[in-house]
Amino acid sequence: MAKITVTIVGLGRVGASIGLALKRYNQKPNPQHQFEIIGVEDRPSVLKDAEKLGAFDKSMRNTYDATRERDIVVLALPYADVQRAYQTMGDGLRAGCVVIDTSPLKLPSQKWAEKFLPKEAHMVGIAPIVNPQYLFDGLDDTNHASADYFDKGTIIVMPSPTCIREAVELATDFSSLLGSTIQFMDPGEYDGLTAATEGLPALLGVISFYMLSRSPGWGDTQRLSNPSFGRLTHHLFDTHPDDLRDAWMNNRDSLVHSTDSMIEALQGFRQILAAGDRDAVEALLSETSDSYSAWINRRHNNKWEDDKSGKGPSTGDMLMSGLMGGFLSRRLRGDKNSDDKS
Repeated sequence: MAKITVTIVGLGRVGASIGLALKRYNQKPNPQHQFEIIGVEDRPSVLKDAEKLGAFDKSMRNTYDATRERDIVVLALPYADVQRAYQTMGDGLRAGCVVIDTSPLKLPSQKWAEKFLPKEAHMVGIAPIVNPQYLFDGLDDTNHASADYFDKGTIIVMPSPTCIREAVELATDFSSLLGSTIQFMDPGEYDGLTAATEGLPALLGVISFYMLSRSPGWGDTQRLSNPSFGRLTHHLFDTHPDDLRDAWMNNRDSLVHSTDSMIEALQGFRQILAAGDRDAVEALLSETSDSYSAWINRRHNNKWEDDKSGKGPSTGDMLMSGLMGGFLSRRLRGDKNSDDKS
């Protein structure tokens, strides 16, 4: 049995859930590998919450020391901290180390990896599309982390053009182990699409609160806030303003396009609402409701009629089981370290 060292930098919901999923794998009968999990978190309250959940084997505060000589490094940081993490890790990464980056944008991370990481280390971007069970819970904090957070979901794998095959395969197998199916996507395409599904909802929540909190009636309006308003504006609760700023600015062209489309749609709806056109409102709601029902059914079943991409295995039982070639996979399988075998 080979021991694989994994450092998870950032122990929010995604990072802590990855740690818990790896712990779940370790507890399987006769696992092929055993993961040693090091957690890195500089927010004391977040570290304490992750420790209570048992998301790691040991913790460290220094990112450079925690990532040196590790097999896999997972970045699951608040977005404003990602570039600094690449700078900090620098040349401390061992040859063959694979950095798996869960950041919300992929093209900036590719540039930072190219600039700061040694050539012998490799970065692969991933984006978890999580378990549909958690689609509506609306919070992104450590206390909501769980081992099944990625089950029945999809992990989008986005390697850089220069990434070696072995690193891509390792990231794919690692993602499969978490409980997800796999889909490949171009990083630039992903950043463009995520402006609509991640950037725009956050922007609408922030602008809605900004508008209402500055309105003359805010003193009374704020007393009427219920879960609908909380879900809409939750990014102001669980995401630091610096992270929102950096995510928006680093993807501003795509976000501007999505914002323009939203403004156009709102103006169209305003016109039919102001005109009192009941039939038009009913038609809009009926058509949208049908489309929503079709989407939610596909999302919960993780089956997409128009998905032409290849998908990997849905379980991690065959992690690094021989599909991968080259020095990286051989070392992680234990071929070069008999002490790690059992």
